[in-house]
Amino acid sequence: MEIFLGSILGLLFAAIVFYAFRYFQNKKLTRQQSVILIDKVKRVCKFITVEGDFAEIYHYEDVKQKFLNMITSRKKALVVINAKAHIGFDLKKVHMEADTKNKRVIMRSFPNPEVLSIDTTINYYDKRDGYFNKFAASDLSDLQIEAKKHIQDKIPESGLFDVAKGEALEAISLIQTMVETIGWTLDFSALKIETPKPEELNEDRSDS
Repeated sequence: MEIFLGSILGLLFAAIVFYAFRYFQNKKLTRQQSVILIDKVKRVCKFITVEGDFAEIYHYEDVKQKFLNMITSRKKALVVINAKAHIGFDLKKVHMEADTKNKRVIMRSFPNPEVLSIDTTINYYDKRDGYFNKFAASDLSDLQIEAKKHIQDKIPESGLFDVAKGEALEAISLIQTMVETIGWTLDFSALKIETPKPEELNEDRSDS
């Protein structure tokens, strides 16, 4: 009888150990999944939703005075800037929490659209050197920087940020797809997403 009870207790203890091991193993796996998932989202990093083309004419002029300001030397150029601006979302700034118990990712906040990159092509016309004031390689590098800043200053008034806000759901949909690949769900009910009216969206796109 004692042997029988000992066997039962032994089996019961083994069962408890087995289920406890499975429970903590699954919990560890779930935590690993959440870490891997958030790491995946961070690796995507930047998500471009809108492109805008810009063409600007920029007049460059630099004046230097020599010999006790008695002689003026002027260099100038007509600069044509063609640029493509990429607007989108930096997914590293997404605030997410993992609910491991329910295999759910909760999105607490989503970043505003920003300028991700600007590609510029610059052509120089009517470039004239001054006698004592000639164009150097450093001048052309400075012009590149100045041209990019000039385009960046134009972007807020172009309406591209408003169009990008309307595409926020597309970026969230990308994250949702990644979440669902490991059997989790994405909860973004806490977000307030402003979606522009169709006519406003069309106006912005036609302007850009």
